[in-house]
Amino acid sequence: MIEKERCNWCLSSEKMMAYHDQYWGKPLHGDQELFAKLVLDMNQAGLSWSTILNKQENFYAAFDNFDIKKVAAYDEAKEAELLGNAGIIRNKLKVKAAINNAQKVLEIQKEFGSFDAYIWGFTAGKVLQHKIADESQVPPTNELSDKISKDLKKRGFKFTGSTVIYAYLQAIGVINDHAAYCFRQAELLD
Repeated sequence: MIEKERCNWCLSSEKMMAYHDQYWGKPLHGDQELFAKLVLDMNQAGLSWSTILNKQENFYAAFDNFDIKKVAAYDEAKEAELLGNAGIIRNKLKVKAAINNAQKVLEIQKEFGSFDAYIWGFTAGKVLQHKIADESQVPPTNELSDKISKDLKKRGFKFTGSTVIYAYLQAIGVINDHAAYCFRQAELLD
């Protein structure tokens, strides 16, 4: 059996390869899923993706499957519960940001009809194909991540700097940064 070539960043574990093969860079459109990815990516700040991926199920359980309305309504007791949960990243600022950002997503839904319409509206629903040779060519930010980050911050979002947003856009498929040799690059171009 011939092994598929994958982006080098995912080769450290079976779980990372499965995430790469099934999720990373695949266009995502549901508001709840987009919010979940935003919370997971903002929690990655300062950490490795494998750390977050290994805690992903715990995050979903702790944050009520990222039900936006439920997270937006979290009170101090729920915040304290989250900060006591060893299965997630127990960073007070990140927990508060998740709650705040859920509230801001609700505002965006009122204005744009959906969070999906807002995020994908920056590219008119199109995937940006970077066609990179390898991971060394992937920038930490670009004009699009700068623009979205600036707009999110203006709307009151937290932990949404341009680097976090660039990683988020890659993860949800707005930016295709699969390397040229990766089997997923060809799949996403079809």
